[in-house]
Amino acid sequence: MRISQAIAKAARISAARLATVDETGQRRWGETGNRIARLAAALTAKGLTPGDRVAVLANNSTAFFEIWFAIPWAAGVTVPLNTRLALPELAFQLQDAGVGLLLFSAEYETTAQALLAEGAVSAIVALDGHAEGSVSALIEAAAPIAEVAAPTDLAGIFYTGGTTGLPKGVMLSHGNLTAMASNLLAHIDFREGDVLFHAAPMFHLADIGTLFGTMAGGTHVFRRQLDADQMLDDFAAYGVTHCFTVPTIIERMVSSPRSQGRSFEALRILGYGGAPMTSGSQAAARARFPNAGFCQGYGQTEFPAATILTPEDHASGDAAKLGSCGRTCFGYDIRIVDESGAECPAGEVGEIVGRGDNVMMGYWNRPEETADVLRGGWIHTRDAGRMDANGYITITDRLKDMIVSAAENVYSIEVENALSWHPAVAEVAVVGVPDAEWGERVHAIITLADGAAPPDTAELADFCRQRIARYKVPKSFDFRREPLPRSAAGKILKRELRAEAVAAEG
Repeated sequence: MRISQAIAKAARISAARLATVDETGQRRWGETGNRIARLAAALTAKGLTPGDRVAVLANNSTAFFEIWFAIPWAAGVTVPLNTRLALPELAFQLQDAGVGLLLFSAEYETTAQALLAEGAVSAIVALDGHAEGSVSALIEAAAPIAEVAAPTDLAGIFYTGGTTGLPKGVMLSHGNLTAMASNLLAHIDFREGDVLFHAAPMFHLADIGTLFGTMAGGTHVFRRQLDADQMLDDFAAYGVTHCFTVPTIIERMVSSPRSQGRSFEALRILGYGGAPMTSGSQAAARARFPNAGFCQGYGQTEFPAATILTPEDHASGDAAKLGSCGRTCFGYDIRIVDESGAECPAGEVGEIVGRGDNVMMGYWNRPEETADVLRGGWIHTRDAGRMDANGYITITDRLKDMIVSAAENVYSIEVENALSWHPAVAEVAVVGVPDAEWGERVHAIITLADGAAPPDTAELADFCRQRIARYKVPKSFDFRREPLPRSAAGKILKRELRAEAVAAEG
C-alpha cells in the first residue's frame, strides 16, 4: 500500500468533510487532495525525481501536512528534521541523506538560509505565505498529477535521536508506514469524522496519526506550538476525540486550571508513548479525564508501534497490565531473548527482539550496522524487558541503562515508579553512577512538585523500601526545580543526567 492512497481515498469519499484545522484556517478533504496532487506536480517540475530526498524543517501545521503527503505522492523521500537541533546537527543530517531541497516554515527561515549558505542543501522553499516561489505559489501554478510511488519504495528517512554516537537515518518504505498505520487502526477506535489533535511533533514517528487519521477520513487539528492550556481549549472548541502525546504533556493538562470543571465528553482516546508513564501519573490522569479511554504503546523508529496496551487493559485496574506496554500488535512477532539468542521463559528479563512489516528497511548508507541490528531475521531493539504468560510486555530498561549494583540488576523504571507516588516528586529519573563499594550506585534525580520542599533522604529511602526491594532503593538523591531534560519524543535524556551526576562528584 502507498501513503498517497490515503489522501486519494479521503479526497474521493470524504470530500466535503473537514480535513485540517490550524491558525491559518480550515480545509476540506476535496480541496486538500487537490492541493497535494498539485504540490507533487510542482515538486516534479522543480526537478524532483523518484528517490530524491527532500527535507522539511517546520512545526506542526496544515502546510507541513500537505508536504508530508506530496513528497511521497511524487515518489520522493521525506527527511523530517528535528526542529530542536543545532545548525551543525541539521547540516550533518542533510549532507548524510544527500538532500537537495529543504522546505521550511517561517520561524526557521534564518536557519534555512544559513544551511543554504554553507552548502548543506542546494535549494530552499518557504512553506508559508504566498510570495513568489513559496509552496502556495507553486500549488497555484500547477496542475495535479497521479500518484507514482510503489509500496516497496523508500518513503522517508527518519533520523534517530543521536543520544549515543552520530544519528542514524532509519529507512521506512511506503509499506512499512502503511502497515504500521493500518495495524493501529485495527486496535484503536478511530472513525470517519473523528477529530485528532496532533500533540506530537510531525517530524517524529510518534505522530503516525498523520497517516492513520487520514486513512480513516478524520479531521486533523494542528498547533505550531504545544501548550497544555491551548490544547484543552482546542479539545473543547473542536470536539477532539483522540490525542496521542507523551506523559509529561498529559501531566501538564491534568494540573492545568483549565481542565477543572470541564468534562471533555468527546475525548474517547488519550494515548501516550515515547516514555513510560509512572503509576501515580496514570492514576491522576484517569481521574481528570474519566470519559477517555487510555492507551499506550511501545516501539522504536526502527520498529515502530509494535505493542499496544488498550483502553480495556487500562480499565481493568490490573496493576501488572498497567505496568506493562501491552501486547504485540497484530501481524508482528516479539520475543524476549537471552545473550545467546535463546527465548527466555515467561517473566525472565532479556532483550526485546521483533519482526513484522513495520521493521525498517535498514539504516541509510550503514550496511554493517543494519546487518548487526537485523541479524537472524529479527530486529534487536537493545531494550530489556520481560513477557508474562499472557503476552504482556514490560520494559525494564534500555540494556545500556540497566544498573548493576553489588551484582544485582536494577531496572530504573521500577525505582522511578516507586518514587513517583511521593507527593514531593513531580518527575524522576534514575541512573547508575560509579561507586567504589557497589560498582554502580542507584542515583535518583528528582524535580520537586510546585511548592514542595526537598524531602528528607532517609524518609524518601524508607518510602521506596515499602514498594521495592532494599537493593533497588537509591543510595543518593539530587533535587531540582527545573524540568528534566527530554528529547523531542519526550524521553528523559538519562545520558546527560548521568554525566552531570558523575561530573558533580569530581
